[in-house]
Amino acid sequence: MNHDKDISRRWQLFAITAVIVYLVWLLAPVLMPFAVAAMLAYLGDPLADRLERLGLNRMWAATIVFVVIMVAVVGVLLLLIPLIARQVENLVSNLPRYGDWAQNTVWPWLQARLHLDPHTFDSDRLLTAIKAHIGSIGGVATAVLGKVSRGGLGIAMWLTNLVLIPVVAFYLLRDWDRLVAKVDGMLPRSIQPTIAHLASESDKILGAFVRGQLLVMLALGVFYGAGLGLVGLSVGLLIGMVAGLLSFVPYLGFIIGFVAAIIAALVQYGDWTHVLLVCGVFAVGQLLEGYVLVPKLVGDKIGLHPVAVIFAVLAGGYLFGFLGVLLALPAASVIMVLLRYLIERYRMSELYNEAGPEDPVVAEVEVAARRDGGVEATVEPPQDDRAEP
Repeated sequence: MNHDKDISRRWQLFAITAVIVYLVWLLAPVLMPFAVAAMLAYLGDPLADRLERLGLNRMWAATIVFVVIMVAVVGVLLLLIPLIARQVENLVSNLPRYGDWAQNTVWPWLQARLHLDPHTFDSDRLLTAIKAHIGSIGGVATAVLGKVSRGGLGIAMWLTNLVLIPVVAFYLLRDWDRLVAKVDGMLPRSIQPTIAHLASESDKILGAFVRGQLLVMLALGVFYGAGLGLVGLSVGLLIGMVAGLLSFVPYLGFIIGFVAAIIAALVQYGDWTHVLLVCGVFAVGQLLEGYVLVPKLVGDKIGLHPVAVIFAVLAGGYLFGFLGVLLALPAASVIMVLLRYLIERYRMSELYNEAGPEDPVVAEVEVAARRDGGVEATVEPPQDDRAEP
């Protein structure tokens, strides 16, 4: 009877979890501003708790932390937007130079090494093909205009999200402890201690990872941007910021930033001196990330393998879109906590510890190996005693 009740309870928990996951997947486009707001509230909650311990009530503590976060975000945007705009404008103005470099340097080199058709990358053929299909431009323009008109609702949704994020973040920050207590009070008492333990472990890992990784991304973006700017690249700041932002995926920021910086150095200067300087900047950046920033700011508590990080980002993006990419690494950190817990449960279970009957095949192999003085032995398949016809 108790066994049947235990199985029924597990199926109920599984059904509740499946419904929650399905609702998250179904409402993923709507949940994006709430997820961003929850991350901001989560990041600000420790500071609000400290202010509460100093004697402030939760309302004033949440207000002060919220103002600090908003001032920091607005300040960063006011600082970065003009810089990014100038860098993008500089990149657009240099696009003809990149095109000439590709047409006159890269393509001939590829043709010589790969024995390609000399007209494969002929710009004159490309222009001729474009002119031949010029009549379809009207239809394309009509489709684009229709898309833009239908996208008006999407623009309105983005503006609404920008307004929702700070509002939701403030209320979540103000009521964070109360919400956590309510969720804890709704848990079934039979699993509450286990869930509370896993939540505490997840909070430690998420705190170390989210806050630490954000600082690592910021530090790498500043370093790469400043280093490439000192090298003299006109778009060095833009490349450095992109490399820093993408550094949460192992090696992705490094690879994209390094390749883009090498191309920019070849197009802008055309010598090997600046290419070597770019290599030096990224080599120092990798040493800084691996031996200083990550050990000091993130630590080794997370234990996420680079392959697991890449898989988490790709799977999150495929299942939940931008929301999945945003939450992929925090979710992967929590999943690692759950996996460690399940592994420990498995090692404490009868399935792992109970001794089974001795395998006769293994025993015969060991006996034969000892008899032959350590020489590898094989077991002959059983012979059929029946006489052959």
